[in-house]
Amino acid sequence: MKQNRQIINEGQRIQSIDSLRGLAILGIFLVNMPDFHSPFLHINPLEWWRDNPDRIIYILVDLFAQASFYPMFAFLFGFGAVILAERVQSRNQSFPLVFSRRLVVLLVIGCVHAFLIWHGDILINYALFGFFFLLFYKMSGVTLLWLGSLLFAIPALLFSLLMMLLYLTIPDEAVIVTNFEMVKASIEAYQSGTFMEIFQQRFEEWYMVNNLGNGIILFFSIFPLFLIGAGFAKLKWLEEPTHNQRKLTIIAVVSFIIGGLLKASPYIVDYNYFTASLQDMIGGPVLSIFYLTTITVLLQNKFIAKILSPLANVGRLSMSNYLLQSIIGTLLFYSYGFGLYDKISFTAGVMLVVVIYFIQLLFSNIWLRYYRMGPVEYVWRFATYGTRPKLKK
Repeated sequence: MKQNRQIINEGQRIQSIDSLRGLAILGIFLVNMPDFHSPFLHINPLEWWRDNPDRIIYILVDLFAQASFYPMFAFLFGFGAVILAERVQSRNQSFPLVFSRRLVVLLVIGCVHAFLIWHGDILINYALFGFFFLLFYKMSGVTLLWLGSLLFAIPALLFSLLMMLLYLTIPDEAVIVTNFEMVKASIEAYQSGTFMEIFQQRFEEWYMVNNLGNGIILFFSIFPLFLIGAGFAKLKWLEEPTHNQRKLTIIAVVSFIIGGLLKASPYIVDYNYFTASLQDMIGGPVLSIFYLTTITVLLQNKFIAKILSPLANVGRLSMSNYLLQSIIGTLLFYSYGFGLYDKISFTAGVMLVVVIYFIQLLFSNIWLRYYRMGPVEYVWRFATYGTRPKLKK
């Protein structure tokens, strides 16, 4: 009886977690799209997109997607690591060894993505930060939740406090301005540059975000979500939602109120580095917890589960779909493709996201009729274990 219950729970977990992963892929695409087609890294978006409907749609994406789906992916990364540890240990294998090989392969994939496709890669950070996870994975679920929450909250609050002091003492320095020199360099490189010129610009922009100083901020923005996701996995809050529905509902309500208010702070108070830090460093991750818990509860309804089932197919091919979005995005907008960089509106970019993601939904469904995993997932697993996994059904 116990064995059957474990099998059933595992099936439920795969369905809900893959649906959440599929939703995260959509949210990440919405957030990444402006960076594919415009110099988003160097602009004040509210000044750049002043006219409706671009301004309205940008604000909606900013409120509901920006800084919320990368944390969700980080949460699911930690969640999945615990599930992997349980499966590996049940086969009397070494989890640190298997997980380390898995991270090395992920690092290689991330380097190819970041330096040859698109600068906004997240896989390198996940791979590097994942090694620290090996120091914590044996902890209890409650300890992981508390430690992850503290590692997230304390640095984020301290950084936001510094931004508040900057805003109060030197308000001009807290204003988010467009760097027109970098805007020009990005447009010239991506719109009409050679592959090497694009490579140089891509590396420069990757380093702007991933240098040592920012790396510390990124660590405390991502790694704590690994621990929180691992804590949820050990406590089985998402695997057994019917037994934890009240708890999940309370977490959803609280995270929606706190996350929603912080995400809206630039539009309630003023758009500057202080409110942007509240929005992205605290509001976004907190709102991601709302999405995770709410979707998990809603999936208990058979009708909603059926409607959202296509998301699970995208989630099962999450790595392949994530990389495919970058390949399509750069081919559409970079000079070695169609050269549409800085030539479409924000609204058009969102419409492209809808169309491309819909195609991914269809493609993922067709692919999984014949194959057990995505092409990148296959390579990742083969390189991790050194044995060829079964691909076809």
